[in-house]
Amino acid sequence: MVSTNNKEKPWDTPDIDKWTIEEFKPEDNASGLPFMEESSFMTLFPKYREKYLKSIWNSVTRALDKHHIACVLDLVEGSMTVKTTRKTYDPSIILKARDLIKLLARSVPFQQAVKILEDDMACDVIKIGNVVTNKERFVKRRQRLVGPNGNTLKALELLTKCYVLVQGNTVSAMGPFKGLKEVRRVVEDCMKNVHPIYHIKELMIKRELANKPELANEDWSRFLPMFKKRNVARKKPKKIRKEKKVYTPFPPAQLPRKVDLEIESGEYFLSKREKEIKRREERKEHQEGKQKERDTERQKDYIAPKEEKYSSSIGKPAKKEKKSHHDDEDSMEE
Repeated sequence: MVSTNNKEKPWDTPDIDKWTIEEFKPEDNASGLPFMEESSFMTLFPKYREKYLKSIWNSVTRALDKHHIACVLDLVEGSMTVKTTRKTYDPSIILKARDLIKLLARSVPFQQAVKILEDDMACDVIKIGNVVTNKERFVKRRQRLVGPNGNTLKALELLTKCYVLVQGNTVSAMGPFKGLKEVRRVVEDCMKNVHPIYHIKELMIKRELANKPELANEDWSRFLPMFKKRNVARKKPKKIRKEKKVYTPFPPAQLPRKVDLEIESGEYFLSKREKEIKRREERKEHQEGKQKERDTERQKDYIAPKEEKYSSSIGKPAKKEKKSHHDDEDSMEE
């Protein structure tokens, strides 16, 4: 069947940029009526964020009031709530407000988090806590993502044009959608034991290739590095062979019980008081022996080291020089 959609569109001119996100204005709400239902989102925050959120909540309220969004900070429950009002005209702004409180709960500073209300800004909270079970390995890989003095994270931010914050068991990222996709890939691979420097090198090459218009319609795979996984063979510990025991059909001799040992030593027939006296004496003897060992160890520091005997070389006869091997040979020839 012939397609009926291939018609000329006089309004579709080449100067139109189809990727621009236009600002949603009150005039764009055709009905001009408030929303039928109230939309609300709530998120919890950790105890250590309470003091900071309390100090900046007035700024959060002012920022959301511009978009006619109401917000509530509940310090008893430890939660933040955002909801639409009768004046709200943008249906998607409530989702932006939800992302704002989510970022504030994940320790993103307010000056950075408030940028999420802009149209060309998106966010992503990547969970990394359940990827690695070993705690030490998890901390090491998370630190690898940050890098020495935060250099790895800074390089990732410059290449992806995103803001990245590593906090606890999550990684918060803010920026364009394309950059967020790259950040998620780098973070997930880093927790799977792939060093982020490999991805950073790849991103640097892609950025250089993007500046060359002649390579716009070509495959870039031939320019990108191919890193092979190398498994270094480790020496396995040698198994110690156990000596084979000689087989005997008879079972081993039964070990004596505690009561039998007490009867042999005569302790079984002693009274409770006598047993206690004997135990004290044994303890006292043990303590005295330990005390003597400590005293001998301390006395070692006060023993003077042996010195070599000094003897004067004046008046002693000089030692006879030994004849060399060559002198003996000359005498034999004569």
